[in-house]
Amino acid sequence: MLPILQLIVDTVAGVVGGVLLLRFWMQVTRVRPPASVAQFTFTLTDWLVRPLRRVLPGVGGYDWASLIGAFLVVLAASSVMFLAGWTVQMVLLTAVLRFLHWIIYGFIGLLILEVIFSWVNPDAPLAPFVRALNYPLLRPIRRVVPPIGGIDFSVLVAFVLLQILLRVIG
Repeated sequence: MLPILQLIVDTVAGVVGGVLLLRFWMQVTRVRPPASVAQFTFTLTDWLVRPLRRVLPGVGGYDWASLIGAFLVVLAASSVMFLAGWTVQMVLLTAVLRFLHWIIYGFIGLLILEVIFSWVNPDAPLAPFVRALNYPLLRPIRRVVPPIGGIDFSVLVAFVLLQILLRVIG
């Protein structure tokens, strides 16, 4: 019964936490989302972000309530491990590692979306939005790895670097 409960909790937490991280990253990169993405993001996360903003005001121009909210979601999802007899320290460490995994997998997902858009439909309505979200991640790589034969390998390099980071954390 515990693995099924963990699956359900992880799925719900993954969606909510991922959208909270997207909300934070959109604000960090100053990217204005398309109306449909904005409506989905704010509708799904306002219940947590608005109360947290009263306690955690934006500092340095960043919406820390979204980022802390994402961590609270992963912490709540990891708390199911208490039912399996885990200690507080084990749950906290697991929550921090899972939070870092969520961030890295979020970047990997954005890179995959950019590749799909570039192959299938570069002029899709969401393509500029995804490119803008990836730009801060790809900009330093593009300075070091220029296009070769008109092909941009920066996404591949970023993907490999993120995979390495996942293995180091894991």
